[in-house]
Amino acid sequence: MTDHPHLRVTVDDERQVLTVTLANPEERNAQTPSLWYALAAVGEAVGDDIRVVVLRAEGASFSAGLHRGMLSPGGMPGEPHLVAQATSAAADTAELIAGFQRAFRVWQEMPQVVVAAVQGHAIGAGFQLALAADLRVCADDVQLAMRETSLGLVPDLAGTRPLVACVGYARALEICATGRFVGAAEATAIGLATVAVPRAELDATTDDLVQALLDAPAGALRELKPLLRSATDTSADEQLRREREAQVRRLAALARGDG
Repeated sequence: MTDHPHLRVTVDDERQVLTVTLANPEERNAQTPSLWYALAAVGEAVGDDIRVVVLRAEGASFSAGLHRGMLSPGGMPGEPHLVAQATSAAADTAELIAGFQRAFRVWQEMPQVVVAAVQGHAIGAGFQLALAADLRVCADDVQLAMRETSLGLVPDLAGTRPLVACVGYARALEICATGRFVGAAEATAIGLATVAVPRAELDATTDDLVQALLDAPAGALRELKPLLRSATDTSADEQLRREREAQVRRLAALARGDG
């Protein structure tokens, strides 16, 4: 599904699970625009035969964020020149960023439940990729940080919305403005992590969670994700309407014998 050298995609057809792995451990899975384009392409190609998606990474860190070479005066071969882009027309730069954002938003928008297994550093773009998942299993060595503001920038890879949804406006502001690290215990306490476990148990715990999701009726789970995502953004009457419509579809499916 991808020919990017730092991205590996595997499918368990029997369980209907897609696993997307960042595979550049030597550089702590630092990210580049070409990786983002590949991530977007993979996400957009996920079919209805997949029930659960897992985002994970090789090595000691989930992702150290944007590759530092992207901000060097000479840029990186084969990648957009971000420093030079800053002098371009604002509309052109915004369009470029919109393409980057797709790699993160696609996981939020897909009907499948997305689980991120996060270890070590998840900084900036790495943190925002973890936030693109619906659920996060974190190792006890995890260090989450939104460092963009410390560099004079802002988070712009679709991470602000899920961050505020998880921890609230005030805590999100504090995390972003200070750029500090959030460890496993705090991440669990404030809702950033579904669970935190010893590093050696990360894969097994993630698999247990995936299996629990697979044990739920597929149709109900497909209806549940968008229903819960809309709960804080719509009026009470609108949310009640969505609940009714989803339930009507589920009752009809059950009557047909399609659980």
